[in-house]
Amino acid sequence: MPGTTTTKVRGNGRLITREDLQAAYAQVVGEGEATARAAAPRGLAVAGGFAIVLLALAFLAGRRRGRARSAVVEIRRL
Repeated sequence: MPGTTTTKVRGNGRLITREDLQAAYAQVVGEGEATARAAAPRGLAVAGGFAIVLLALAFLAGRRRGRARSAVVEIRRL
C-alpha cells in the first residue's frame, strides 16, 4: 500500500491507520477544550479579584508614601 502509513499492533495484529490516530487525537483535544471552557469563568473571576486586590494595595502603598514625603503646611490668615 504505497502512500498509506500503517503500523501493526502486536497484541491483536490490527492495523492502526492515520484515521484511527486522528480520531483518537480529536477525542483527547475535544475533552481538553471542554474542560478549559468549563473552567474559564472561574479563572476569570479569580484573575479579576486578584487584579482588584493588587490595585488596592498599590493605592494604599502610594497613599502612605505620599503622606510620608509631604510636609504639613499651615496657612493662617492675618
